[in-house]
Amino acid sequence: MLKIIILIMCIGIIGSSSNLVYSQEIGLSTFQESAQLIIDNKITNKTSASITLTSTNIQEITILSELEQKIRDNKRIQAIVLTNENDCVLGVTDQSCILINIERNPEDKGIFAIQDNTRIISDSYIDGINQMFDTDAKFFQVYIHTSAESNKVLDTSGIISGTGIISAVYTMPMEATDSMYEKISTMLVSKQIRDSGGFYNIARNLATEENAKMTFSIIPTESKTLSQLRVSVSNPTEIAMEKSQTDIKINPLQFFKIKDLNRSEYFSKGNYPLNSIFQIVILSNEDKTISNINGNIIPTQTIDGIEIPTEITKKGWVFDPKNGMQIQGKYIFGESTSINENELKFSLVGNNPQSNQIEFDESIVVVIIIAIVSIGAAIFYLKGYKK
Repeated sequence: MLKIIILIMCIGIIGSSSNLVYSQEIGLSTFQESAQLIIDNKITNKTSASITLTSTNIQEITILSELEQKIRDNKRIQAIVLTNENDCVLGVTDQSCILINIERNPEDKGIFAIQDNTRIISDSYIDGINQMFDTDAKFFQVYIHTSAESNKVLDTSGIISGTGIISAVYTMPMEATDSMYEKISTMLVSKQIRDSGGFYNIARNLATEENAKMTFSIIPTESKTLSQLRVSVSNPTEIAMEKSQTDIKINPLQFFKIKDLNRSEYFSKGNYPLNSIFQIVILSNEDKTISNINGNIIPTQTIDGIEIPTEITKKGWVFDPKNGMQIQGKYIFGESTSINENELKFSLVGNNPQSNQIEFDESIVVVIIIAIVSIGAAIFYLKGYKK
């Protein structure tokens, strides 16, 4: 089973109370904030900076209780996604979208049966969804996902896109990201979180960028419902990775146009070192290695093939892996409330060049898929720490 499914299951376990406290009075909150930078020279040739707020507590990110129960009652509902991402699926242009993602019924034979039965289900939900989002989305089409290549590359579950998922697509006029973020966050994110600053404020500023896009996702899990508000900005990557011996300096926070990354004051009443995380993902067509790391490196142990920090009271990096064509790093705050840009700087050094270009189905919305990856950024360590 894919790592992301395990991580989401962990959320369900963790969500049995607002905070679970373990040894050393370290707590785990149902609310998570994560910042993610993806430098992609392999699939999209874009750099994406995003902020994601995630919760399994419907008092932190509000979902109408009747709608939540109705979504959970139908086990085929995999996700509800509201987005103003361009071309949310193939055929949609300059429209905001609501996607109701439904698992395909094996008994549906033929494309017309799939489309008809999917619409019957989705139409029974769209009024409640429109009410919650204060939208008036109208049916556009049923989109059948036929490729899972992007899920394999990004190690995602396929609940947003992938073979076996059918999207009922509803569209509405395109809305500017800053106004959409203000509207949705004011309606759905608790006032206490909004007043606590941190990553929420960074997302608010990010939403004003020219290429900013917003996605709100509702994902039912076995025991809880995961809600996720994400703002991202994507631009053509300016970091060249073709020259195998070039030392490339990376300053992650420059992509967010900030000098410091501050945690939410929502966590100030307890010790929650794992609920604010910075993540970087680097995809390259040739091997790279992390070097010249400015910040602290956290000692780790391997649990189920994942590098888990053995010291979480101190801030620092965990890179896993730290070399290859796909590098991932996560920076935890420890007991600190802020990280400055110098602590996050590092370099990329080329190894032996390789050619391993991946064919990608452009009809898949990569940014929305990556929204699911970012769940792992905030929950990544909880599994290992719980052990």
